[in-house]
Amino acid sequence: MSKYRTPLRYPGGKQRLTPFIAELLTENELVGGHYVEPYAGGAGVAFDLLIDDFVSHIYLNDSSMPIYAFWKSVISNPDELCRRILNASLNVEEWKKQRDILRNPNEHDEIDLGFSTLYLNRCNRSGVLTGGVIGGLSQTGEWKMDARFPRNELIRRIEVIASKRDAITLRNWDAEKFILEYVPDLPSNTLVYCDPPYFLQSRGLYLNHYKEQDHARVAKVIQEQLSKKWVVSYDNAEEILSYYRERRKFVYYLQYNASRAYKGQEVFIFSDDLAIPSHSSLSYIDQAIPISYAT
Repeated sequence: MSKYRTPLRYPGGKQRLTPFIAELLTENELVGGHYVEPYAGGAGVAFDLLIDDFVSHIYLNDSSMPIYAFWKSVISNPDELCRRILNASLNVEEWKKQRDILRNPNEHDEIDLGFSTLYLNRCNRSGVLTGGVIGGLSQTGEWKMDARFPRNELIRRIEVIASKRDAITLRNWDAEKFILEYVPDLPSNTLVYCDPPYFLQSRGLYLNHYKEQDHARVAKVIQEQLSKKWVVSYDNAEEILSYYRERRKFVYYLQYNASRAYKGQEVFIFSDDLAIPSHSSLSYIDQAIPISYAT
């Protein structure tokens, strides 16, 4: 599998977990079926699975209008998006212009907002849309704002994804609405991967973040009303473990690169009807540790 398929840098991006998700599909006889991400974000796992033919169709949903506008531009207007990437000015004046578009999304059309999302994602520290520009406004840092903007490579990734447009369904719904009203009508050979915003430190990473009561409510919806096989990933917080206390789960380590590189603990949680691989798949994840949580 290629190291990168998505054009977006995303806080908590899960591309490294693709081999494990692929083995879940294999273990549950879901290869060639359908795959869903109610919290799409960078959608790194989804595009890995689609491009490598592990699934035949992916369903991406994100409640963030800028993220949705970017993916809609990739699918519906890739030529114009790629033209803008090729001709983009990588300077602070242009960065401020793109920042203003993101701050006033209702005043701009879809392609403007989509390109602004990509531009800031690639030019901001750690890919955080509301973060500062790489190198600072004075551009005196060790890295400059063009350090993560490889034009030709971004265009290549977009072209590959656009070539699969007929196998991609995109929505801009609230995640709970999507789970409750859209997912039930999908085929039975469907896997749903829920990767909600982090419980801890999410305010500075995402345009849309949850409060504690939101996490608790979503956990209830997933466990009680999500009818397809599902897997959830989260940062390893005691509150999250308590919400899913009755489900099977294990902790693993994942490399983070938001502001500084460090290794953090996350947790995978599984629906009761999902078979979990018991052999080589865990080698893809650093120090996977099965855990239980007592009430």
